Amino acid sequence: MVTYKYTALSQSGKKVNGIMEGFNEIDVIDRIKREYSVVLKVTEVKAKDGLLNMEIGGKKLNPKAFTVMCSQFAIILRAGIPIARTVHLIADKTTDKVLKGMLVKVAEDVEAGRSLANSMQERGDGVLPTTFVETIRAGEESGNIDKSFESMYQHYDKQTKMAARVKGALSYPIFILSVAVVVMIVLMVKVVPTFMSIFDSLGGEMPIMAKMLIGISNFFKNNIFIMIGIIALAILVYKLYNNTEEGRLKIAKMQLDLPIMGNIAELNAASQFANSMATILGSGLTIVRAIGITAKTLDNYYMNQEVGKITAKLEEGHSLGGCMREIDHMPDILVDMVAVGEETGEMEDTLHTIAMYYDAELEQAINDAMAKLEPALLVFLAAVVGFIVIAIYGSMFSMYALM
Repeated sequence: MVTYKYTALSQSGKKVNGIMEGFNEIDVIDRIKREYSVVLKVTEVKAKDGLLNMEIGGKKLNPKAFTVMCSQFAIILRAGIPIARTVHLIADKTTDKVLKGMLVKVAEDVEAGRSLANSMQERGDGVLPTTFVETIRAGEESGNIDKSFESMYQHYDKQTKMAARVKGALSYPIFILSVAVVVMIVLMVKVVPTFMSIFDSLGGEMPIMAKMLIGISNFFKNNIFIMIGIIALAILVYKLYNNTEEGRLKIAKMQLDLPIMGNIAELNAASQFANSMATILGSGLTIVRAIGITAKTLDNYYMNQEVGKITAKLEEGHSLGGCMREIDHMPDILVDMVAVGEETGEMEDTLHTIAMYYDAELEQAINDAMAKLEPALLVFLAAVVGFIVIAIYGSMFSMYALM
């Protein structure tokens, strides 16, 4: 699927800008014509590089600063201050360089009569999330732009806090593992060879564990650069394969099939889907447009592509619940609740409810994974350090016997 930016004319003759995914330009033009009478321009959006780029942060945008900006827009607009003046005020106050540079240009565009959403889409290309731009566009069209910014604040505030909790949960095990790796490298490359050379000069037969330790130490010492080269090559091959369409899909699918981490990835996709859909539908967008935007917010590429394909099926008259049921790794509870929301006409409220459920489930799954990882990590480190200590002490006792 390729992403295209388009400009079209509505039935009333108004210019409309938007983003749509399709297999090629002809496919996109055909789909645009179903909604708008005239297509003026269609251009392909070049994919941004970066393996770790997420929805927020294409150009190192600070997620916290972005969330605060949404809150400021909601508060100031609610006070009745004009949009152009609001953008100027926030641009003057923000300390984030990326945001500040963008908002200064947006303020000039809005003063010249351009819509806020269109200006942000162009000035924030590669920085601002698609969900944000389309929600603001819907707010402008409905006259509830302050509510759109409020919903964006709540959405990204929740997302930022969840990311912070995940980062906090991972920081301790990563720190412990990093320190342990550094200590073991120093022991194996420097300390052990020195100690064993002293023992060797005294003569005598070394204990079996000491011989094993020396063998491991020599292996690391003699092959350290080869090992680094193999690791670097493996990372390069992974990145190159991940840059292909087939590779990205297979790797993303494999992530969902992993034990423990696969469950977390699945819960994360469900949480992102429910939160994004609830927020976008609350802004007044249609389900078809909401699905297209939501698909782009999903971190897992396999889920991203599968959800994106739903738009074509919805246009053919299929139900959203039925389409979601055909996707592997789409949780049954999410599918059933969406189907209930469709039948009752309470899709937005249903999605808000299921979003809270999956947020809690995701946090619990992460906590459970960390609770299992930390003891396993400590046991592994204790076994390695214990082996080294026993080998050294065994050698020391043998040294005393030779003296």
